[in-house]
Amino acid sequence: MKKIQYLAAGVLSTAVLFADAVEGLAQRRVNTHFLPYSSISFGVGSSHYYGDLAGYRQFIKATYIMPRWNVGIGYTRQFTPKFAARATFTWARISGDDYTFNKNNIQENLPQYVRNLHFRNDLKEFAITGIYNLVPDGRTSEERAKLTPYLFGGIALVAHSPEARTPYVEGSDDSQRWVKLQPLHTEGQGQPGYEKPYSLVTLAVPVGIGVRYKLNESFNLAFELGYRYTFTDYLDDVGGNYAAANVLTGLAATMADRRVEVNAARLKSHPDRYQALVNLYQSATPEEQAKIGNELQGNVVRGADGKLNDGYLLTSFQIHYIIPSKIKCPPIR
Repeated sequence: MKKIQYLAAGVLSTAVLFADAVEGLAQRRVNTHFLPYSSISFGVGSSHYYGDLAGYRQFIKATYIMPRWNVGIGYTRQFTPKFAARATFTWARISGDDYTFNKNNIQENLPQYVRNLHFRNDLKEFAITGIYNLVPDGRTSEERAKLTPYLFGGIALVAHSPEARTPYVEGSDDSQRWVKLQPLHTEGQGQPGYEKPYSLVTLAVPVGIGVRYKLNESFNLAFELGYRYTFTDYLDDVGGNYAAANVLTGLAATMADRRVEVNAARLKSHPDRYQALVNLYQSATPEEQAKIGNELQGNVVRGADGKLNDGYLLTSFQIHYIIPSKIKCPPIR
């Protein structure tokens, strides 16, 4: 936690220094009459995951299934009436579950339902973004627009570590315990013939829209909607094929392949997951039965969704505090 706090402080400090350096250039070249100002912000909102367990092909469904939370702080420097730069730190949780996402349409989403994987991931995002106001500010912070829609985009560094629950075993102390997945190398990563382990730090591209309302001279209220496309396919620990049976052992093997578990892997109260497959098998044609059998044992594909990288969407309700400008005292005569 201390490392995260130090890194957040470093990012915000760098942004302040960058803002001071750019401010002079903005004043000379863009608008010599505008008085730049700064603000700090705090926001809370929802987080929405898109990836192998909640595919882009069902974007709307993925948006409202299993939303989670985010909180964030930021520092913004308004250089001109239309342009600002911002540094933010956001802590966001995302989550996905094959059972929850596909339980109402098993036949159409059979591979994902059978796969029975799930995850949660706490993302720590450090972002530098540019903001473009569609309605320009006035000459000073007090004269800023009453209602300002804006666009933003930039680059972010994201630290993450996906987790999942161990299988439910009645009476076991190890039952339904959250464990980190990357050290288990669930797709054989690091073994001969397999890819190297994926990184727990990745880049992301945040883009989005927002609207800001001037509450009074010192405060704004704002709402933002921003999407992050990441440079990893492993926010959910799922991206490739199942490892061969002799590659993984112990807990790694248990967490890597959960197709034959009776319970929904994340929810111990849903043993009907497997019974639904049994019912589907019994009423199926021989060809359909062969397909179900292949998904349970023969299919080697673990990831899905066309090798697209994972992404997430953040909403944020924010309050901004406008830092007062320095007051210059008149010279003493």
